Amino acid sequence: MLTITQALHDQIVAHARADHPDEACGVVAGPEGSDRPERFIPMLNAARSPTFYEFDSGDLLALYRDLDDRDEVPVIIYHSHTATEAYPSRTDISYANEPGAHYVLVSTADTDDAGPFQFRSFRIVDGVVTEEDVRVVEAY
Repeated sequence: MLTITQALHDQIVAHARADHPDEACGVVAGPEGSDRPERFIPMLNAARSPTFYEFDSGDLLALYRDLDDRDEVPVIIYHSHTATEAYPSRTDISYANEPGAHYVLVSTADTDDAGPFQFRSFRIVDGVVTEEDVRVVEAY
């Protein structure tokens, strides 16, 4: 289960909406070993595409150096889908290389009449996708 604060949830959704019609992407870091998302880090979609996201290689290198310096890990890796449901694509699955991370997808397309977005979380390990519950809390 992913437990996330309302504030972080809202920041991820706001980033997805702001970058629409392109996919948004980013990370929420947390203390190593905690599985607790704490620090919101929006990233630039270097692909600037409505159907694909890509972290800029320089930004990604800087991010991992910063995480190392702070003894943090990427607890959440998130991106948006602009025209499809919030479910990992084959490309998303092939690029998932953080087995301990929660992969959050936000859909800015109204694909299920549930409103303007979906917010879902998955574990992706060795190409196997497992959806997990999301619990939104006011504070930890």
